[in-house]
Amino acid sequence: MSVMKRVSLIFRAKANKALDRMEDPRETLDYSYQQQVEMLTRVRRGVADVATSRKRVELQMNSLQKEVDRRDNQARDALSKGREDLARAALQNKAGLQGQLNDLQGQYANLQEQEEKLTLASQRLQSKVDAFRTRKETIKATYTAAEAQTRINEAFSG
Repeated sequence: MSVMKRVSLIFRAKANKALDRMEDPRETLDYSYQQQVEMLTRVRRGVADVATSRKRVELQMNSLQKEVDRRDNQARDALSKGREDLARAALQNKAGLQGQLNDLQGQYANLQEQEEKLTLASQRLQSKVDAFRTRKETIKATYTAAEAQTRINEAFSG
């Protein structure tokens, strides 16, 4: 083995040992837990955004339904007054509005399905985060106990 390889090996070993002393697994676990909580927050925010969009579409549907009903009443009034041309125009407007209403109903159903899926995903993620928190605290306690035991053993042997 050449001198340079040995120096490189020794340097890597010393650097690795120094990094091991600096690294605390408890901090790494806390950071991982924090990342999971942030992800859960983003999922919940997504559920809220989809619910808001669904509610907005629902309000638009209600407004369009009122407009469709109004056009239907206009057509009936026009027919009762003998104005077939006005009735025809009102029915044409009603047909266009009804098409828009059908499109909105499809969007509403899609948003409702997405909201249900996201809600289930949020619940599953919450369960996983809770389980991870429990495991994290157990591992941290075990690590702390092992660290204390090592110090005690070093004190007795030293």
